[in-house]
Amino acid sequence: MPVMTEPVHAGEFIVSEGNNSISREKIELTANLTLQPGTVLGKNTATAVYGPLDPAADTGLQMAAGVVWDHVSTDATGGEAVIIARLAEVHQDLLVWPDGITEEQQTTAIEELASLDIILRQGESA
Repeated sequence: MPVMTEPVHAGEFIVSEGNNSISREKIELTANLTLQPGTVLGKNTATAVYGPLDPAADTGLQMAAGVVWDHVSTDATGGEAVIIARLAEVHQDLLVWPDGITEEQQTTAIEELASLDIILRQGESA
């Protein structure tokens, strides 16, 4: 019998969030992205456009600003997505971090998420 692998579901990383849609925000994303639910994002401070967290950037993308809710792909003009922007608990092991992120950079990003009241939990069922 073939082995089937189930993809990550929208919001699977959520442990809990605020009532209604207070935790979520609709945002603009940079061009040519393919993101999974749970991808940690930064926000370009000059353009207010979000992209994957990039600890080496100096545009604002180096600071964690939210977590992508669902699978999203953008084209050459960019696109929109829904993110968890505040008031939520998320499963730490289901977040998607940039390749090559150091432990120190990840700790900084976790603190930045905590300042938005996005709290990482480990071992919680999502």
